[in-house]
Amino acid sequence: MTSQDQAKHSYGQILRSSALIGGASAINVAIGILRTKAIALLLGPSGLGVMSLYGSIADLATSIAGIGVQSSGVRQIAAAVGSGDEERVSETAFVLRRTALVLGVAGAALLFAFQRQVSALTFGSESYATDVGLLSLVVLFSSIYGGQVALIQGKRRIGDLARIGVTGSLLGLVVGVGLVYLLRENGIVPALVGIAAMTCFASWWYSRRVVTLQVSMSASRVYYEARALLKLGVAFMASGLLTMGAAYAIRSIVTRWLGVEAAGLYQCAWALGGLYVGFVLQSMGADFYPRLTAAAHDDTECNRLVNEQAHISLLLAAPGIVATLVFAPVVIELFYSSRFDGAIPIVRWFCLGMILRVVAWPMGFIILAKGWQVIFLWTEVAAALVHVGLAFFLVPRFGPAAAGAAFFGLYVWHSLVIYLLVRSLSGFRWSAANQRAGAVLLPMAGGVAAALFLLPHWSTTALGGLAAVVIGIFSLRRLLGLVPDRINPGLRTWLVRVGLAPVIKSGAD
Repeated sequence: MTSQDQAKHSYGQILRSSALIGGASAINVAIGILRTKAIALLLGPSGLGVMSLYGSIADLATSIAGIGVQSSGVRQIAAAVGSGDEERVSETAFVLRRTALVLGVAGAALLFAFQRQVSALTFGSESYATDVGLLSLVVLFSSIYGGQVALIQGKRRIGDLARIGVTGSLLGLVVGVGLVYLLRENGIVPALVGIAAMTCFASWWYSRRVVTLQVSMSASRVYYEARALLKLGVAFMASGLLTMGAAYAIRSIVTRWLGVEAAGLYQCAWALGGLYVGFVLQSMGADFYPRLTAAAHDDTECNRLVNEQAHISLLLAAPGIVATLVFAPVVIELFYSSRFDGAIPIVRWFCLGMILRVVAWPMGFIILAKGWQVIFLWTEVAAALVHVGLAFFLVPRFGPAAAGAAFFGLYVWHSLVIYLLVRSLSGFRWSAANQRAGAVLLPMAGGVAAALFLLPHWSTTALGGLAAVVIGIFSLRRLLGLVPDRINPGLRTWLVRVGLAPVIKSGAD
């Protein structure tokens, strides 16, 4: 396969996985909204609040019990697949599944043992202890689910990964809403257990398709594989806890200096600012991470894959980010109400940060793929400190919008640091294609944001809308030019005629 054919094949893989995971994520979001809406109507605000508290307990317990094994398992499976040794793949899968089960049982047992203390800490009373103890089943099911999904993702079975998400969400919708409908408040914890059980069942159903060899492993070999899983897993868990801690700290800063209403505006902006980009980033983590891990031993190949992923991600994300920038008032009105208009400048700062996040994430995956857990952990610690530090300095002086500006400042800093790190450690350089795309898209996004912040509303909305259309056409033309052979010839002819696809000359790139 020539380098040109290889690049077209790689771009096609990226677009296919982005479509599969992005589409599945959109369906899951819609199902989640429907489930939340139904439960909210059945339980009311107080019941939904109690359910969110139980959910927080289960999420935190699962995160701690899992020790990051789902994320580290993806890397270990992908590295084994990249070696081409089926026995090694089977051994890694065996240890991953057993480790996830053991951690799930241990985490469930601990939560059950301390149910009274957790109840008292969360609700101020031990009267909820029985329900908290029942949540231990959520921890067990979630841990098993994590091991199954890590195997599927590490093997890059992207179609199955998308099917698991949708199937689990649909089954969870039926079981969760059904239990709440039948039992009302008494069905809250059974519903959470049922949802976890359905997602676990979905992961088991599709993981059966993954064929592995029967292996007999010595105790020392099991210890070696489990140690590698847990060593990197601890770094992932610490990263997750740092992220949650930083989010909590920033919300506390906003609440302390500006009040509860400002914290509500911040939460609204956070949800909307990352909504569209989340689809791009999820598809990146689902397929790109294991694909990169399989090639992590080869710096040249690794850097090529990062450049290709960054190129596709930037082209996919830029139009949506700029559209959100411009039409933030409409988006907020649609999802919330005009009472949340104060979130508009925060959303716009978040959008600027998100476009840099799309650029930085593919580079950051080099560190994960190569298993540099110490470097990964320290970059996460530094990022949390920078984010919280900027918020602590800016929010009291400049108000709610400064919380969004702190996020943008974080990714200005993080993008530069990650680039310098991977440039030094793996020789990474931005490709000419990325430099050209970045030189067009990043200044246009920045210019639109500056105009929206500084100029009158209606004129900038019109100009910004035009800029969003231009960026959309530019991105579409570039994307279609990367995979011309995957487009129906008749459709391609029409797209060329209307100017939405470039003319591909014979023998040209």
